Amino acid sequence: MLRFTKMHGAGNDFVMLDAVRQSVRMTPELARRIADRHIGIGCDQILIVEPAPDASVDFRYRIFNADGGEVEQCGNGARCFVRFVHAQGLSTKRTIRVVTRSGVIVPRLEDDGRVTVDMGAPILEAARVPFDTAGLAPVAASVAHLPGWPLTIEAATATIYAVSMGNPHAVQFVDDVDRAPVGTQGPQIEHHSRFPARVNAGFVQVRDRHRLRVRVFERGAGETLSCGTGACAAAVAAILLDRADSPVTVQTRGGDLTINWGGVDNPVFMTGPAHTVFDGEFDPDALLEHPS
Repeated sequence: MLRFTKMHGAGNDFVMLDAVRQSVRMTPELARRIADRHIGIGCDQILIVEPAPDASVDFRYRIFNADGGEVEQCGNGARCFVRFVHAQGLSTKRTIRVVTRSGVIVPRLEDDGRVTVDMGAPILEAARVPFDTAGLAPVAASVAHLPGWPLTIEAATATIYAVSMGNPHAVQFVDDVDRAPVGTQGPQIEHHSRFPARVNAGFVQVRDRHRLRVRVFERGAGETLSCGTGACAAAVAAILLDRADSPVTVQTRGGDLTINWGGVDNPVFMTGPAHTVFDGEFDPDALLEHPS
């Protein structure tokens, strides 16, 4: 049997697994079964806490999307990570260093119970996102550090801004996020051939200089109630395009996140909630035996 904790960060929900004190052998198929909301536990992502690979960090953090794919980063999950290791007695540090597939992040537990995560500096070079710009010309209103790119989606063309927060994001601005074509354009953008590692598709509405509304169709998970890295990417794009100023409150369908960013080459700091829902245990072998 494997012990787990169900958590969520602003509605983005996770199954947390302690692989420090129990053996966890994750496979894509097991991740899909765990995430299934009908025959499994149900979640957007599975987050695994592993022992530190060396003395420079406190833990390793692995992330599996609902489709079974292992990915580089998850901002809302990073906040839950800190609350989880504290609740499980794995650490008493308020600030911890955690290595992910995309590098080291530094989450900090605040006095009010929220968690702030140093997400590192955003990657703005298209090739490193990665985004293939071959044959494309930036849109007329582009800015130096963040050009807009025309992306053809079936019969339409959207202007997107390519940003990586350790994972790739295609950010586009819309007049009304409630009416944005998240469900139709989202999967087309996610699987667009110009994004060789696929991409998270973000739809951003500017409320004022310090407030954004954001919806994200996440790579491998579909639209989620909140996406931490998507909120960071949206804030970075809005600030660089002079549509917002730091700090930015990003309003998602699952709750608000606060993003602080000092500009190019500076790290992005994200602050938001992390909540425990329940604890339980399951038999991985029995879950895999269930008819799909």
